[in-house]
Amino acid sequence: MTTSDSRTFDVRHLQLARAAFAAIAAAMITFSTDHSAAVGSAVFSGFAIATAFVQLLAVWLVYPAGRRWPSVALGAVTLVAGMASGLFPLRTATGFFVIVIAWALASGVIELVAGWRGLSTRTERREIVPGVADARPIAPVGPRSESRDAVVVGALTILLGIGLLCVQPAYALTYRVEQAGLTGTLTGVIIGVGLFGGYAAIVAVYLGIAGFSPRAAAPAEMGAVTSDAPARAPQADRKDSA
Repeated sequence: MTTSDSRTFDVRHLQLARAAFAAIAAAMITFSTDHSAAVGSAVFSGFAIATAFVQLLAVWLVYPAGRRWPSVALGAVTLVAGMASGLFPLRTATGFFVIVIAWALASGVIELVAGWRGLSTRTERREIVPGVADARPIAPVGPRSESRDAVVVGALTILLGIGLLCVQPAYALTYRVEQAGLTGTLTGVIIGVGLFGGYAAIVAVYLGIAGFSPRAAAPAEMGAVTSDAPARAPQADRKDSA
């Protein structure tokens, strides 16, 4: 049986891959002079498809059985959003906002719930009665740092969706810089694409730091600890009676 310790890839590799794709998306938006819906949709499409690819690969390469559902759900939602954003008829202001908002809210909730469940599972305490084995199955849990990072990234993604909901795609403000003699128009699409670029930059930095941060050794399997404790109790009683 393959354990997390014997796997070639672990959570840090997934986090670094996600950070790299987010950094590429942030750089493409930051250094582009065109923040139109077509450019924003194209950048988001590439970011989403690449991220979905590593999420789905992580199902087999990173996570053991019992901990795969968040990666499957995130990969599926992100892949659908990336493919939809890549369709030329949907590369409009409305299409960009609808797709990115739907993806941000759906994937943010999935990642937030997965991280929250990982944190809450670690706080559960079971009453162990001496001499009585607890046959209830225990779901495997990952490192606490992974659950915490999932909560943070999930919350950031939800905030992206809420922020885009507050932007009107049809918004337009004409301005003029007198010193430079320049006139421009700030549109809702420019704001929306900029919000996505800022989100990508923050996620890239956060996941990059998380991926390179040292991690504590994973504790022993909870199931083994729980099942061993009652098994040792009768042996101690026999010694005392002897």
